[in-house]
Amino acid sequence: MRYLVELGLEAALPGGAERSEAGHPMSTVDKLTEPFPAKVLRKCAESMEAKEQFFSNYAESLDQMSRALAERFEKGGRLFAMGNGGSLCDALHIAVEFNHPIIEKRLAFPAIPLMTDIATMTAISNDLDFTRVFVNQLRLQAAPNDVAMVFSTSGKSPNLIYALEAAREKQMLTVAFSGKDGGRFPEVSDYCYIVPSYSIHRIQETHATAVHIIWDLVHIALGAEDVT
Repeated sequence: MRYLVELGLEAALPGGAERSEAGHPMSTVDKLTEPFPAKVLRKCAESMEAKEQFFSNYAESLDQMSRALAERFEKGGRLFAMGNGGSLCDALHIAVEFNHPIIEKRLAFPAIPLMTDIATMTAISNDLDFTRVFVNQLRLQAAPNDVAMVFSTSGKSPNLIYALEAAREKQMLTVAFSGKDGGRFPEVSDYCYIVPSYSIHRIQETHATAVHIIWDLVHIALGAEDVT
């Protein structure tokens, strides 16, 4: 709620909605009669609250992981990014950010999304199984100094779990983003970041923000000016 107060938008919420101790609207809001502008602001507030909780929990760990990623890049390592569905888009997002920095004078670093070679993915899926689409590519292309980063809303995708296990066998740095209870990811990754929500939208919105922050922290760790 404090976000809406700061934006001067509190009045757009239903007048009778109760507030929690933190000032957020309680679940007593009648979603059937709630005006659409109020729905927009409520969902925006939920998104911001999820992000605030996530980054408060993981600020120190994200700092450590970003520095470790920067060190790998500095030594010639590469980032291999993976995901399915909407989370595939998050993996593509972090790859393009590193491959083509949007801020002038920042360095590009090699990031390889393992979802874009459709011929290889469909060949593996057809001849073997879809659960092998990432692990087989990692075993062929990756080296110990590289990084495997996966995105999922559940942490239960077999193709990502197999990829993380193979990456650890190769002594790669393993980073996982998940939601809900984290699924299997905490067991098979060096760094695991969980958005404790059952809303796929809130999870992916938080992951997308994390992509930008990690990209920024890596460059700052390597001496770039903090200009964002």
